[in-house]
Amino acid sequence: MSALAALADVKWYAPAQADASNLMKALHSSGNHGSVYDAAPASQRRGCDNWCDMPHVRRHDYPQAAPEFELQYVELIHRHHKRTPYASNGFPVEPYSWDCDDVQAFHYQQLAGEHKSAGVYHQRYQSHMNPFVPSGWTGTCAFPQVTAQGLLDSWRHGADIYDVYHGLLGLLPARDADFRSAVRYRATNNAITSQVAGMIIGGMWHVSDSFPVLVQPEGVDSLEPQYGCRTAVELFDSIKSERNLLWRQHLEASADLFRALDNISLVPVSDPAFHRSFDHYYDNLSARQCHGKPLPCRFVADSNSTACVAQELANAVYRMGNWEYSQVYRDHPSSLGASAASFGIWIGELTAHLRNFINGLTDVVYFHNVAHDGSVSRLLSILQIENMKWPGMGAEVVFELYKLPTL
Repeated sequence: MSALAALADVKWYAPAQADASNLMKALHSSGNHGSVYDAAPASQRRGCDNWCDMPHVRRHDYPQAAPEFELQYVELIHRHHKRTPYASNGFPVEPYSWDCDDVQAFHYQQLAGEHKSAGVYHQRYQSHMNPFVPSGWTGTCAFPQVTAQGLLDSWRHGADIYDVYHGLLGLLPARDADFRSAVRYRATNNAITSQVAGMIIGGMWHVSDSFPVLVQPEGVDSLEPQYGCRTAVELFDSIKSERNLLWRQHLEASADLFRALDNISLVPVSDPAFHRSFDHYYDNLSARQCHGKPLPCRFVADSNSTACVAQELANAVYRMGNWEYSQVYRDHPSSLGASAASFGIWIGELTAHLRNFINGLTDVVYFHNVAHDGSVSRLLSILQIENMKWPGMGAEVVFELYKLPTL
């Protein structure tokens, strides 16, 4: 192992030149550099970079290995599917409500014995007797939660995975076989990943009974990731600070863009969360478009005005958000060290899974991780992807272990 470690190349290499990582093009061009933001499922946009439902393994475009290689083990990690925005990303007064009456968000526990629990789910409502109205998002949804559209995307994702790794390649057991000992599923402490995992499992195995999903303790989870690492925090903070000339320049050059957005959203200029990056505006606008909802208008005196977010204004936010992710996770020389420090434990778990299989220590042939954009971004950073963008909904990375039989 020491000889192999000595050969490992841990140097940061600059990525390829791309529109998404070019600050001037992010600021002054139009469109989204080939990405789309709409509610169409991936099956309707084959191979298309649709941020709302990113491409994943599917039979019709799966690149098969040479026939002499035998697939032995698969580990897959992907971002959760589309959801409502986080509450913190809402405008002070949102111009319309967002309802999720077509989804049942279950919250209950079950005894292992004979006394069974009712399947309790939350039904959110606003009491007419309660004078306190929450700021930002309103409606029956939780913010965040995976929406009906996101759940359908998750189910299709699971069905496509099974079609490839059972139907095409024969790695996974049949649905009527004892498959549970051969597969593992893992989620984070954030409920949206378990919501997606349930539909992934349903799409893969066509089951609706109880199924375990692995979750590490809160605060030290390696998949989200949550574990503390001062070095990683300091490196990421440095990239997103005035000490980074490019980061400072991009915020200074975006002043007019922020001003236009603030004028419509009524977000105070003094709100640092909305102005230290484009994260909040990006999530707010993309979530609407991923669900076919209209872009927002300035909401004054209980009615919409004619000052609205035009599509080109939203596109500018998306370009800047993608530039930021490219800068933080790939373009800056400190990005590799920051990502390795904050996601290295998961990389170690992945390598342990591969080694355990090679050494005959496990019968598991498939391990599925439902994670977040920050998880996938760090992984792509460690892999030093050529062109970095903000990982969209359902964006996945697959590791496949093959065996070449002795001739």
